[in-house]
Amino acid sequence: MLSGILSAGLAFCLWGIFPVYLKLLKAVPPLEILSHRVLWSVVFLALVLSLRRQWQWLNVIRQNPRTTLSFVASATMLATNWVVYIWAVNADRIIDASLGYFITPLFNVCFGIALGERLRPVQWAAVSLAAGGVAWLTFSSGHLPWIGLVLALSFSLYGLLRKTASLGALEGLTVETLVMLPLSAVFLLLPVSGSVHAFSSGDSWLSILLIAAGPITAVPLLLFAYGARRIPLSVIGLLQYIGPSIQLLLGVWLYHESFGSQKLLGFMLIWSGLAVYSAEGLWKMRATATAQT
Repeated sequence: MLSGILSAGLAFCLWGIFPVYLKLLKAVPPLEILSHRVLWSVVFLALVLSLRRQWQWLNVIRQNPRTTLSFVASATMLATNWVVYIWAVNADRIIDASLGYFITPLFNVCFGIALGERLRPVQWAAVSLAAGGVAWLTFSSGHLPWIGLVLALSFSLYGLLRKTASLGALEGLTVETLVMLPLSAVFLLLPVSGSVHAFSSGDSWLSILLIAAGPITAVPLLLFAYGARRIPLSVIGLLQYIGPSIQLLLGVWLYHESFGSQKLLGFMLIWSGLAVYSAEGLWKMRATATAQT
């Protein structure tokens, strides 16, 4: 239990400080960062799979082409999430990006409703509070908080697709990055693609940072996969707020992004909804455990 909490918590902390890494690559266009992230993730994941001699999953891909199609869909959602997040960080919109990961759990609830799940009254209240926060952010700024909404929608859809996938986290990410690899290679190699060819610019520090995108992408996922097998979903649900909380603090205190009273009010409504939702979930879990004993 303790090792699971520490592993998952460390994964969320690493995801939380990810903007610091991206800020070091601010001179590189978002699509080029994405392409390098895909390329070096494939290299790193192939190395990990080789060391573990973990290639049996290839038989699943060969025997069931529909599995590949499902990973094409999840790779599309993952690429959308990655490129919007990269752009947001380097456009000084870290706070807006953190919003997406705060509201992702409530988007998951909405997908559950669409699939026929029924919410309890307290859960409806939690969703209503969060929806009120998004509505206030829209009203106060004059436009939808599209960065947060796109990140939440893409990541929720990604989670929904991966929930029914037949491969584990490591193998699934390998397939998804392989799906993205051809377009990434084209972007990096073609002279008219819009790439600044940062890797061949002669800046060795920049090259090291780009290569590091592989382990920086994969290591938190492996830590999360290790922890998720050892702790209850309710604990994961609470730990997942570590990441966006760190991102928000980085945006406000380290990068001095604007976070006025109107934006604070919207976030407070969303945080209230998350607190109500988490507390109700914990209460329900304890009530169920008590009834079983």
